[in-house]
Amino acid sequence: QVHLVESGGGSVQAGGSLRLSCVASGFVFSTHSMGWFRQAAGKKREGVASIDTSGRTTYTDSVKGRFTISRDNAENTLSLQMNSLKPEDTAMYYCAADRRGYDAGWYLNYGAYDMNYWGKGTLVTISS
Repeated sequence: QVHLVESGGGSVQAGGSLRLSCVASGFVFSTHSMGWFRQAAGKKREGVASIDTSGRTTYTDSVKGRFTISRDNAENTLSLQMNSLKPEDTAMYYCAADRRGYDAGWYLNYGAYDMNYWGKGTLVTISS
């Protein structure tokens, strides 16, 4: 059975940092592209960052230079380091996996509602 379990969310002030983690089980992690997605209250889910099986990464423009996505295939773990957080980063953050092998850019742009597996999310709240 597939599981994606996110952790690391919380409440911090603007300018602070958080590190999200996603532990995967039930599938071959190294053969799946991975992504972080977020959904703010009243808004559609959007791609934040993605990483394909070759380690190539992409980021949505609003987080470039502030967020870093990484994966550890030995530990079946996906991470998102978030620095210089802003109130507009407030959202539920989801980890997702996909086995189809598209490039990282595809997942960022189209994966928000089209990934094979999803976690339940972790809440990030940034206060001003």
